[in-house]
Amino acid sequence: MRKDIIISLNGQEGSGKSTIATMLSEKLNIPRFYMGQIFREMAAEQGMTLPEFRKVCDQDPSADKKIDDYVIALPEKNPNFVIESRTAWHFIPQSIKIYLQVDSKIAAERIFKNLSEKNNRGNEDATLDCVENIEQSILKRRAEDSERYFSFYGIRQDEASNYDLVVNTTNLTIEQVFEKVIKYVNEKSS
Repeated sequence: MRKDIIISLNGQEGSGKSTIATMLSEKLNIPRFYMGQIFREMAAEQGMTLPEFRKVCDQDPSADKKIDDYVIALPEKNPNFVIESRTAWHFIPQSIKIYLQVDSKIAAERIFKNLSEKNNRGNEDATLDCVENIEQSILKRRAEDSERYFSFYGIRQDEASNYDLVVNTTNLTIEQVFEKVIKYVNEKSS
């Protein structure tokens, strides 16, 4: 019998974290929680675009606090789940902590392809109209996120030593990434 399993998944933009979280949820038959969607909903409630809302949150941590409280309460209500979040590894230390890395150029190409083919979230930032602009946006966001989480919590959410498993997805297919992740999760949860 499998023991309870909580997986916190973080990763750089374009690393495949949403796809991997969905695959884990389906394979393990556990719920998936996506903090990015909650953040987007909060932005919409304020009548702001995501980049605008992010700027406000950089100055006022109350939105992050609301999400943090939600994350902290999850294990009390759910013994099994996968969560996509920048800070879940910190707030749910008993979770299996996974981080996905990717080269910024490859990430930009993946995101551009996704936006071009699916336009699944809409282009939240009109400047993301070519691979080069997307890569610049990725690098800027990485720096801002690193500073933001260090300023608010004193943590480096992008530091590999905070995680149980780190996978560089740059030269891997999504199937190869999933194979590495599910193998690790199965080993840790048996």
